[in-house]
Amino acid sequence: MSADETISPTLTDDQWARLTAIGTTEEVAEGDYVFRSGDSDYDLIVVEEGEIEIVRDALKWVDEVVISRMGPRTFAGELGLLNGQGAFLSARATGPGRVRRITRAELRRLMNEDDDLCDLILHALWARRESLRNGPAAMTLKFVGFSSSSDFLALRRFAERLDLVHVAVAVPPDGIEYLVGHSIPEDNLPLAFIQGEPMPRATPGAVAERLGLSYQANADEVVDLVVVGGGPAGLAAAIYGASEGLSTVLLDAVAPGGQAAATSRIENFLGFPFGVSGGDLIGQATLQALKFGVRVYAPCEAVSLATVDGGSELDITLADGRIIRARAAVITSGAAYRRLALDRWSDFERAGIYYAATPLELRQVTGAPVVVVGGANSAGQAALYLAANGSPVDLVVRGTDLSARMSSYLVDRLVEDPRVRIHRGSNVVGLGGDAELESVRIDSVGEVDARGLFCFIGADPATSWVPTLDRDTEGFIRTGTDVGLQSLERWQHLGREPLPFETSIPRVFAAGDVRRGSMKRVAAAVGEGSSAVASVHRALAG
Repeated sequence: MSADETISPTLTDDQWARLTAIGTTEEVAEGDYVFRSGDSDYDLIVVEEGEIEIVRDALKWVDEVVISRMGPRTFAGELGLLNGQGAFLSARATGPGRVRRITRAELRRLMNEDDDLCDLILHALWARRESLRNGPAAMTLKFVGFSSSSDFLALRRFAERLDLVHVAVAVPPDGIEYLVGHSIPEDNLPLAFIQGEPMPRATPGAVAERLGLSYQANADEVVDLVVVGGGPAGLAAAIYGASEGLSTVLLDAVAPGGQAAATSRIENFLGFPFGVSGGDLIGQATLQALKFGVRVYAPCEAVSLATVDGGSELDITLADGRIIRARAAVITSGAAYRRLALDRWSDFERAGIYYAATPLELRQVTGAPVVVVGGANSAGQAALYLAANGSPVDLVVRGTDLSARMSSYLVDRLVEDPRVRIHRGSNVVGLGGDAELESVRIDSVGEVDARGLFCFIGADPATSWVPTLDRDTEGFIRTGTDVGLQSLERWQHLGREPLPFETSIPRVFAAGDVRRGSMKRVAAAVGEGSSAVASVHRALAG
């Protein structure tokens, strides 16, 4: 099937009959809008007669643009229909006609019950999102910020991981003339333009709220499963839960992906003999989650968890005070990146220190010399990725044996790559530069030029928000038979012990990096997340 056929598929008579068996019909006249940009809730529009044009509305500085036209036996909509995003384009009739409205709830049911139409619609919605990236639709969400700003980078990472259509304008540190020329006060940065309206000092949370991507509970709603953390373990748990009939909500404090999304290349994941980038893997997994009806919210930080109704239900409280009530929870909140205890570290976190090596970070260093610090797979993969894209790399490893924590295939490549200098038994002891990072001091060799320091020295489990769970001395959550004896008394009334992946609180499970004894590998995290859902079913059936 060609790209055009994917974006606007030709339906067979049988497919058309099944699609038009649901929804409600509506007569339209020329100029009638069937949805408008900014609508928080809108329908899939099936064109039965006449024509609908998809329009990027006029913004303050540019005129209206007609992006496409949809004739009879087509449907109007894009990926935002599945992830809850409000409409960022408008659709109106070019003349008299008749359309059929299919609500989001009806579309969900159709996709759950009709695999053929589900695949066709999903491919079309995804292809349309991809086609909109480089066209006029991208101007509906525009970010402006200094290229060295971590706040600007956070906005871009949020938009890219959530697959939002957007454009980002990176202003160089000396680009004051650009700001003056566009009447943008420097203290307004980073600045977001949403449908042409400015949002000064924008944050991912504020942008998500405006776009309709923050959590909104239905009245008296109790969901079957809340998954806290959108890394591989969390996505796997959410996908398996939703695909097996559980109403599922997935939360992430930043955006789906976790540390896996920060990995430039994963080569030991089953089914990818040529490797896969973390971003691509997470992107496809997120699309799969939307397909099965997972409600994905980010940035959305959980700050506490408590049992209610005698332990039969759970309340997960969010940072903004909203509460999600659920019958079960899977904690996959992962770990927080460790930092080096160096002077000016926090200064350069905004201008040269990175905890990921993806195309987004690569654009910040543009072939300049960099330092990678760490001795595990993520550091090795980052060093090879940066070197392959033109950056001379100094790899700093505290231990003397590179193979102690790194896969042998990575060790072999690093040793053979002339663009990577390996410093074993070494430490980063200083940072240099004015407004941006310019150099790094390594104790074994002294000062080296560096426009980026990529830090992969591990992480601490993100479990401080669940202090009542039984954890080990390092903060990792105990599960299953590992739960301490002192916690088992709360299980007596249930007549059972904790299930696999179940924590010290009934119906609360943990998987992935946050769990004591986990393998700390992407494939293992996926397996744990999906296996935890099997235990969720057993607990809910009890």
